[in-house]
Amino acid sequence: MTGAPLRRIVLVRHGRTAWNAALRIQGQTDVELDEVGVEQARAVAPQIAALAPSYVWSSDLARARVTADEIAKEAGLVPSYDERLREFRLGDYQGTTHAELGARDPEALERFRRGDWDGIPGAETSAEVADRYAACLADLAGALAVGETGVAVSHGAATRTGLVRFLGWPLAVARDLRGLGNCGRVMLEQRATGDWALAAYNL
Repeated sequence: MTGAPLRRIVLVRHGRTAWNAALRIQGQTDVELDEVGVEQARAVAPQIAALAPSYVWSSDLARARVTADEIAKEAGLVPSYDERLREFRLGDYQGTTHAELGARDPEALERFRRGDWDGIPGAETSAEVADRYAACLADLAGALAVGETGVAVSHGAATRTGLVRFLGWPLAVARDLRGLGNCGRVMLEQRATGDWALAAYNL
């Protein structure tokens, strides 16, 4: 891309939780950040604030909300919370560790690790998550004036799935993207043509 982007959206995964550290599947279980996660959020906040964002939007789940609060505080903004940015609802898998799932059903664990989450009992489909997340990003993009930056704080799998839909890529591409680290960032930039592009991944 040449020249400055028309608009920019920064996608941020939340900081670490104790369930992340234990490889326990969270889904939409409302787990708080642990001490490491709070420090991660505080460390990334000045880097994002340096981009002078105009908006900070966030999943309403606690781990994302606290991460967004740190970013918004550093940027001098008030965050907004939107349930469309939540993680996948993972039904029967929520609260289960990878080891427990593997002991119960090794093939299910392999599918889960590949990001093939369709068919989990009680879970959302990838298409459902992609649609709600991408709709939220479209609203955030629409709120930005030329030259402005918006921030969306969310969750690893939802972010990968939603950004693929937002960019108009085949949904299967989400499984090929590397998992985001805690407080990992994705940069989306709007070209002069009006199209959005992936400018950076897992910063």
